[in-house]
Amino acid sequence: MFVIILLLIPFFAMQFTNEVNWDISDFVLMGILLFCSIFLTQFTLRKATQTKHKIALVIILTLIFMLIWAELAVGIFGTFLAGN
Repeated sequence: MFVIILLLIPFFAMQFTNEVNWDISDFVLMGILLFCSIFLTQFTLRKATQTKHKIALVIILTLIFMLIWAELAVGIFGTFLAGN
């Protein structure tokens, strides 16, 4: 449910401005990325026992999510998945 709510933000933004220009593949890919990130975060919080391990793992997962998102959006690493 949370993933759908987050995906509604760019959908509604597309209705009011030309600055946001997503197609169906963008929504599908971001939905998969968000779902996997949330799933892995929940799994990590359930399996880790110490609070410092939980914090460290969630920070790592957040950084990985942000790096993948940035690569897909603008291509900071220049891989074949790079956007623009």
